[in-house]
Amino acid sequence: MESVLGLLRIRVQRGVNLAVRDTLSSDPYVVVTMADQRLKTRVVKKNVNPEWNDELTLSLTDLETPITLTVYDKDTFTVDDKMGDAEIDIKPYVECLRMGLKNLPDGCVIKRVQPSRENCLADESPCVWNKGKIVQDMCLRLRNVECGEIIVQIEWINLPGSQGLLATDQVEVTN
Repeated sequence: MESVLGLLRIRVQRGVNLAVRDTLSSDPYVVVTMADQRLKTRVVKKNVNPEWNDELTLSLTDLETPITLTVYDKDTFTVDDKMGDAEIDIKPYVECLRMGLKNLPDGCVIKRVQPSRENCLADESPCVWNKGKIVQDMCLRLRNVECGEIIVQIEWINLPGSQGLLATDQVEVTN
């Protein structure tokens, strides 16, 4: 337990304009991998704009280990077809967490992460204070495929007895 920093909840919300891998559509699902952890969403049948709204939770031991999302098309009689992949860069989000902010108004944007060649973001990605926690919404452009994006939200969960992120300064905002 000492090596676990905390948990990262990944809400895989939906896919946008995913690639067609069957005759007219696809049966997509998402696999989230990090080191030896592998989590999977449910399959949405015949839909290239699927709504998953599935919550997957990873235990983080190293902030440098990449988190990869891979989209597949579920096939019955053959190997599932790959429909692209993306990486989640949690470093900007962790910077926000380490600020140790408290008591901000809901909806307060702490940081805006811009798309770049170093990340898979398709759009600006805000880190927002929401109900006492910081969440980051991301629209990730899929790589190694002709089209498609995945909409996800990440949220940190502190574990009692874990090392945590060790915020250096606790900053309290009062109204």
